[in-house]
Amino acid sequence: MESVLAIDIGGTKVDVGLVTFEGQIISRDRILTLEGTEESLYKRILEVADKEVKKADTTPRAIGIGCGGPGKDAYDLVSPLNIAQWRDFPLRQNIENDIGIQTFIDNDAKALALAEGWLGAAKNDTNFIAMVVSTGIGGGIVLNGNLLEGAEGNAGHIGHVFVQQDTGEDALGVVGLLEGAASGSGIARRYGIEPYNVSQEIRQETGVLVGRAIASVANLLDLQLAVVSGSVAFGFGNDFFNAAQKTINELTKIEHSRGTLVTPGALGEEGPLIGAAAVALRKMGKEILTQPKAVIRFFYLGGKLPVQQLNHLRRA
Repeated sequence: MESVLAIDIGGTKVDVGLVTFEGQIISRDRILTLEGTEESLYKRILEVADKEVKKADTTPRAIGIGCGGPGKDAYDLVSPLNIAQWRDFPLRQNIENDIGIQTFIDNDAKALALAEGWLGAAKNDTNFIAMVVSTGIGGGIVLNGNLLEGAEGNAGHIGHVFVQQDTGEDALGVVGLLEGAASGSGIARRYGIEPYNVSQEIRQETGVLVGRAIASVANLLDLQLAVVSGSVAFGFGNDFFNAAQKTINELTKIEHSRGTLVTPGALGEEGPLIGAAAVALRKMGKEILTQPKAVIRFFYLGGKLPVQQLNHLRRA
């Protein structure tokens, strides 16, 4: 069975697994993203990746990586905010050299957008944002069936939009941004407790802040769907999602964003790993995202088009 090796790298954990060309996870393993040197973390990831490659019936066709951002040079160099030991780390090239399989990489939230657009809650949608609300906060935006990239591959970094003046600092020491207020690490810094111990009030407040960010994106980019995954979002459950939806409803009054929906990621904990696989499959030519239907416009310049030409255009 043909497969790709998928690697999802977050601030708390790293998942590695084999994924088929249809998006089915065959096997997976997990390590924690512990403190250590740049090289020690990489070596632990490499060991698990090697084990997964050996499980495959045939050599995986490619390796796909979803990694926290930001990145440079289309993520050839990564500097995840929640992995302090990696700064301008050449992850893709190192993996490709050490394992000997062609490797592709992208931001982990953009990878999630691919997964949810391919097999999840945004399947058949051509305009949406996918978000990870976990140790950190990231986003991937799809417009007209295209994943937004940006100059360095960092488009969609919704964790760094302003939401409220008196919130805590983020990893860069900036006050008022979504990641400093609503991520797992941000909540721990603000309240001195781990996210799984917070009150209903904090769960709802987190939803309000995320809802503000989603409403801004919907108003700005003319989209009406936000798919949200991650340990904080899933762990906070209905308190979080109901508060986010209420806030979105209050802030999206302009016609093109009215009715914007926030929904949990349909792929659950499998989404990030499927997304990492989708990073590779997309680069290999597989159509992952739904494309908008073509619209044919006729410009009348006088005279008539032959019937045969009109019929040909209608069928195109």
